[in-house]
Amino acid sequence: MSQSIDLPKVDEFLQELAAIQQTGSKRVALLGSRHVPITHQHLIELMSYALVLAGNQLLTSGATGTNLAAIRGAMKADPNLLTVILPQSLERQPRESREQLEQVIHLVENPENDNLSLAEASALCNQEIISRCQQLICFAFHDSHTLLKTCNDAEDQRKLVTLFYFD
Repeated sequence: MSQSIDLPKVDEFLQELAAIQQTGSKRVALLGSRHVPITHQHLIELMSYALVLAGNQLLTSGATGTNLAAIRGAMKADPNLLTVILPQSLERQPRESREQLEQVIHLVENPENDNLSLAEASALCNQEIISRCQQLICFAFHDSHTLLKTCNDAEDQRKLVTLFYFD
């Protein structure tokens, strides 16, 4: 009896294995929900601090909650290894996050998306972020449609995806 091997699946498995075993620095995207309990924000901040301290480049967006916690951690470790990509212009960001965002060295604004809804602009922003990363770490709820679609898109692009659920 002959057994067929699905070569695309084998190739996908080998790529994921290589990504996991990579010991050098990586471009890691950290995204997540705006609605995050403060204790979870502290854990996310600690994770981003550790990732950057280990020499990884961190990419995130500018929303409150998960992303702002990631920014705080990365800024403490090494601000040069943090890139924040905003879905719209800085002026369109929440007032509570603007002060922190103004301190970011590598800040990418997308003013051409100011006329879009935040959901549409966020979806485009997330696509840009995953196009630049090798690995995605995401914190979401089971009904976080934009974030879950981002995770699926990242998997389709053969990125290493780690998804944590809050609920």
